Amino acid sequence: MQVPAPLRPLRLTFAAALLGMVTVSCSSGGSTMPKSPVSHTTAERSYEAAYDAGWREGRQLFRDGGKGASIREVVWGGCVRRSLKAELQDVVAQDRGAWVLGCKQGVGSKTDRCPPTGQVTRREPDPDLLARFQSWAAAHGTKQPAQLARQLVLVHLGEQDYDVELSTAYGDTTAQTEVKRLADAFVTWWDSDDGDNARAWNLIVSARAGKHIIIRSL
Repeated sequence: MQVPAPLRPLRLTFAAALLGMVTVSCSSGGSTMPKSPVSHTTAERSYEAAYDAGWREGRQLFRDGGKGASIREVVWGGCVRRSLKAELQDVVAQDRGAWVLGCKQGVGSKTDRCPPTGQVTRREPDPDLLARFQSWAAAHGTKQPAQLARQLVLVHLGEQDYDVELSTAYGDTTAQTEVKRLADAFVTWWDSDDGDNARAWNLIVSARAGKHIIIRSL
Protein backbone atom coordinates (compact mmCIF):
# COMPACT_ATOMS: atom_id res chain seq x y z
CA MET A 1 0.00 0.00 0.00
CA GLN A 2 1.49 3.27 -1.08
CA VAL A 3 1.79 6.12 1.38
CA PRO A 4 -0.71 8.86 0.42
CA ALA A 5 0.64 12.03 -1.11
CA PRO A 6 0.51 15.13 1.07
CA LEU A 7 -0.77 18.62 0.45
CA ARG A 8 2.53 20.27 -0.38
CA PRO A 9 3.10 24.03 -0.04
CA LEU A 10 3.58 24.97 -3.69
CA ARG A 11 3.40 28.75 -3.61
CA LEU A 12 6.01 31.17 -2.38
CA THR A 13 3.40 33.23 -0.54
CA PHE A 14 2.45 30.19 1.49
CA ALA A 15 6.12 29.45 2.10
CA ALA A 16 6.58 32.96 3.41
CA ALA A 17 3.70 32.42 5.80
CA LEU A 18 5.36 29.26 7.01
CA LEU A 19 8.46 31.26 7.82
CA GLY A 20 7.00 31.68 11.27
CA MET A 21 8.25 28.14 11.86
CA VAL A 22 11.74 29.64 12.13
CA THR A 23 10.93 30.96 15.58
CA VAL A 24 11.34 27.83 17.65
CA SER A 25 10.04 27.73 21.19
CA CYS A 26 12.57 26.88 23.86
CA SER A 27 10.08 24.35 25.14
CA SER A 28 10.37 22.20 22.00
CA GLY A 29 12.99 20.22 20.14
CA GLY A 30 14.18 17.86 22.83
CA SER A 31 13.49 16.24 26.14
CA THR A 32 11.72 18.45 28.68
CA MET A 33 13.29 16.62 31.61
CA PRO A 34 15.42 18.94 33.78
CA LYS A 35 19.17 18.51 33.63
CA SER A 36 20.86 16.86 36.52
CA PRO A 37 22.64 19.28 38.91
CA VAL A 38 25.56 16.88 38.78
CA SER A 39 28.05 16.82 35.91
CA HIS A 40 26.81 16.52 32.35
CA THR A 41 26.58 12.99 30.98
CA THR A 42 28.25 11.98 27.74
CA ALA A 43 24.83 11.89 26.03
CA GLU A 44 24.12 15.47 27.14
CA ARG A 45 27.47 16.68 25.87
CA SER A 46 26.73 14.93 22.58
CA TYR A 47 23.44 16.68 21.92
CA GLU A 48 24.80 20.00 23.13
CA ALA A 49 27.81 19.74 20.81
CA ALA A 50 25.56 18.78 17.88
CA TYR A 51 23.22 21.69 18.58
CA ASP A 52 26.14 24.14 18.78
CA ALA A 53 27.52 22.92 15.45
CA GLY A 54 24.10 23.30 13.82
CA TRP A 55 23.65 26.77 15.29
CA ARG A 56 26.96 27.95 13.86
CA GLU A 57 26.01 26.59 10.45
CA GLY A 58 22.62 28.31 10.61
CA ARG A 59 24.10 31.69 11.56
CA GLN A 60 26.51 31.49 8.63
CA LEU A 61 23.66 30.58 6.27
CA PHE A 62 21.66 33.56 7.49
CA ARG A 63 24.61 35.91 7.06
CA ASP A 64 25.08 34.63 3.52
CA GLY A 65 21.41 34.42 2.43
CA GLY A 66 19.20 36.42 4.79
CA LYS A 67 15.46 35.72 4.95
CA GLY A 68 15.58 33.64 1.77
CA ALA A 69 17.93 31.25 3.51
CA SER A 70 15.46 30.96 6.39
CA ILE A 71 12.74 29.77 4.02
CA ARG A 72 15.04 27.30 2.26
CA GLU A 73 16.53 25.83 5.41
CA VAL A 74 13.40 25.62 7.58
CA VAL A 75 10.37 25.38 5.29
CA TRP A 76 12.01 23.43 2.49
CA GLY A 77 14.13 21.15 4.65
CA GLY A 78 17.56 22.54 3.89
CA CYS A 79 18.85 22.07 7.43
CA VAL A 80 17.76 18.43 7.42
CA ARG A 81 19.53 17.70 4.16
CA ARG A 82 22.64 19.61 5.21
CA SER A 83 22.89 17.56 8.39
CA LEU A 84 23.86 14.53 6.32
CA LYS A 85 26.84 16.33 4.77
CA ALA A 86 27.81 18.76 7.51
CA GLU A 87 31.35 19.03 8.79
CA LEU A 88 32.24 17.21 12.02
CA GLN A 89 30.01 14.26 11.12
CA ASP A 90 31.19 12.43 14.23
CA VAL A 91 29.60 15.24 16.30
CA VAL A 92 26.48 15.52 14.14
CA ALA A 93 25.86 11.77 14.19
CA GLN A 94 25.59 11.78 17.98
CA ASP A 95 22.28 13.66 17.71
CA ARG A 96 21.41 14.79 14.20
CA GLY A 97 18.07 16.14 15.39
CA ALA A 98 19.88 18.51 17.75
CA TRP A 99 22.06 19.70 14.85
CA VAL A 100 18.93 20.35 12.75
CA LEU A 101 17.32 22.25 15.63
CA GLY A 102 20.41 24.42 16.03
CA CYS A 103 20.57 25.06 12.28
CA LYS A 104 16.90 26.09 12.13
CA GLN A 105 17.24 28.46 15.05
CA GLY A 106 20.53 29.88 13.82
CA VAL A 107 19.19 30.68 10.36
CA GLY A 108 16.27 32.68 11.76
CA SER A 109 16.48 36.47 11.99
CA LYS A 110 14.48 36.78 15.22
CA THR A 111 15.35 33.75 17.24
CA ASP A 112 17.61 33.27 20.22
CA ARG A 113 19.54 30.15 21.14
CA CYS A 114 17.13 27.64 22.65
CA PRO A 115 19.21 24.47 23.06
CA PRO A 116 17.44 21.18 23.76
CA THR A 117 17.43 19.75 27.26
CA GLY A 118 17.82 16.16 26.11
CA GLN A 119 18.40 13.90 23.12
CA VAL A 120 16.38 15.08 20.11
CA THR A 121 16.86 12.24 17.61
CA ARG A 122 14.53 9.30 18.09
CA ARG A 123 14.80 6.07 16.07
CA GLU A 124 11.59 4.08 15.57
CA PRO A 125 11.68 0.69 13.79
CA ASP A 126 8.61 0.17 11.58
CA PRO A 127 8.40 -3.46 10.43
CA ASP A 128 4.85 -2.96 9.11
CA LEU A 129 5.99 -0.22 6.74
CA LEU A 130 8.83 -2.44 5.52
CA ALA A 131 6.42 -5.31 4.92
CA ARG A 132 4.10 -3.07 2.91
CA PHE A 133 6.99 -1.87 0.77
CA GLN A 134 8.22 -5.39 0.10
CA SER A 135 4.69 -6.53 -0.77
CA TRP A 136 4.35 -3.68 -3.26
CA ALA A 137 7.81 -4.41 -4.70
CA ALA A 138 6.92 -8.07 -5.25
CA ALA A 139 3.89 -7.00 -7.27
CA HIS A 140 5.84 -4.45 -9.33
CA GLY A 141 8.88 -6.39 -10.47
CA THR A 142 11.38 -5.24 -7.82
CA LYS A 143 11.05 -8.10 -5.36
CA GLN A 144 14.73 -9.05 -5.44
CA PRO A 145 16.27 -5.73 -4.29
CA ALA A 146 13.46 -5.14 -1.78
CA GLN A 147 14.15 -8.50 -0.13
CA LEU A 148 17.63 -7.27 0.77
CA ALA A 149 16.12 -4.64 3.09
CA ARG A 150 16.39 -6.05 6.62
CA GLN A 151 14.96 -3.23 8.73
CA LEU A 152 13.15 0.06 8.20
CA VAL A 153 13.67 2.78 10.81
CA LEU A 154 12.00 6.17 11.00
CA VAL A 155 14.67 8.59 12.20
CA HIS A 156 12.74 11.39 13.91
CA LEU A 157 14.76 14.61 13.94
CA GLY A 158 12.27 16.66 15.95
CA GLU A 159 8.52 17.14 16.01
CA GLN A 160 8.04 17.48 12.25
CA ASP A 161 11.09 16.24 10.36
CA TYR A 162 12.21 12.67 9.85
CA ASP A 163 14.20 10.45 7.51
CA VAL A 164 13.63 6.85 6.50
CA GLU A 165 16.57 4.50 6.91
CA LEU A 166 16.71 1.09 5.26
CA SER A 167 19.26 -1.30 6.73
CA THR A 168 20.21 -3.90 4.14
CA ALA A 169 22.27 -7.02 3.56
CA TYR A 170 24.48 -5.11 1.13
CA GLY A 171 28.20 -4.84 1.74
CA ASP A 172 30.07 -1.55 1.65
CA THR A 173 31.36 -2.31 -1.85
CA THR A 174 28.09 -3.47 -3.42
CA ALA A 175 27.68 -2.17 -6.98
CA GLN A 176 25.84 1.14 -7.01
CA THR A 177 23.51 -0.11 -9.73
CA GLU A 178 22.10 -2.71 -7.32
CA VAL A 179 21.70 -0.22 -4.50
CA LYS A 180 20.12 2.29 -6.87
CA ARG A 181 17.47 -0.26 -7.89
CA LEU A 182 16.40 -0.61 -4.27
CA ALA A 183 16.41 3.15 -3.68
CA ASP A 184 14.48 3.83 -6.90
CA ALA A 185 11.85 1.26 -5.98
CA PHE A 186 11.37 2.69 -2.50
CA VAL A 187 11.14 6.30 -3.70
CA THR A 188 8.58 5.30 -6.34
CA TRP A 189 6.51 3.48 -3.73
CA TRP A 190 6.80 6.21 -1.13
CA ASP A 191 5.94 9.01 -3.53
CA SER A 192 5.94 11.58 -0.71
CA ASP A 193 5.54 12.05 3.03
CA ASP A 194 2.84 11.05 5.45
CA GLY A 195 0.70 14.12 5.80
CA ASP A 196 0.48 17.63 7.16
CA ASN A 197 2.02 17.14 10.61
CA ALA A 198 5.31 15.48 9.65
CA ARG A 199 7.59 15.42 6.66
CA ALA A 200 10.00 12.75 5.46
CA TRP A 201 12.98 14.29 3.68
CA ASN A 202 15.51 11.57 2.91
CA LEU A 203 15.84 7.87 2.24
CA ILE A 204 19.09 6.54 3.69
CA VAL A 205 20.18 3.07 2.57
CA SER A 206 22.77 1.51 4.87
CA ALA A 207 25.06 -1.47 4.37
CA ARG A 208 24.99 -4.32 6.85
CA ALA A 209 27.87 -2.71 8.75
CA GLY A 210 25.89 0.52 9.13
CA LYS A 211 27.67 2.66 6.53
CA HIS A 212 25.42 4.92 4.42
CA ILE A 213 25.76 3.75 0.83
CA ILE A 214 23.12 5.90 -0.87
CA ILE A 215 20.93 8.85 0.14
CA ARG A 216 17.91 9.93 -1.88
CA SER A 217 15.38 12.72 -1.46
CA LEU A 218 11.82 11.70 -0.63
